[in-house]
Amino acid sequence: MNDPSAASPGPLPTIPPLVALAMRPLPLLPLQLVLGGVLQRIHRRNPAIFDRLGPHARARFGIRPIDLPFAFVVEATPPRLSVVRDLPPGLDARISASFVNLLALLEGRVDGDALMFSRELVIEGDVEAVLALRNAIDDAQLDLATEVSSLFGPLGAPVRRAFEAARGQLIGSSGQASS
Repeated sequence: MNDPSAASPGPLPTIPPLVALAMRPLPLLPLQLVLGGVLQRIHRRNPAIFDRLGPHARARFGIRPIDLPFAFVVEATPPRLSVVRDLPPGLDARISASFVNLLALLEGRVDGDALMFSRELVIEGDVEAVLALRNAIDDAQLDLATEVSSLFGPLGAPVRRAFEAARGQLIGSSGQASS
């Protein structure tokens, strides 16, 4: 995991609007199956990850990548991730940022506080639950390349290389935006 304080103050890139528009008609089920599998694998490898949520263990988090035509609903108990077109009402907290910033946050490559102060990250609802979620994620020291590639069996190594190359182009190897 990289030190988020090493990240440059420059903003990370966003998904181009034409790419997001082209993604709009794609079915959400394949993405939900892959991401649900990643969440289940993370939970198996780190069974106590959601224990850090304490009294917020039943919280429902809405995560909206502002540059993509879909969002995510994450529940810790039981661990579940849903991919939706629009966030439903009744969520405990909503988190919005660009997809790349969300990815960098998930892997601890950027400072969430700095993103909030720069208004690149917006949190609504139960901020205490979001802080508990952030602490749980930070403790797990996630490497999404490993988690995603593990779902692809013998194709895992090329999937991992492709994921790492894409992540390097978007985030940079040290948490900094690529030039």
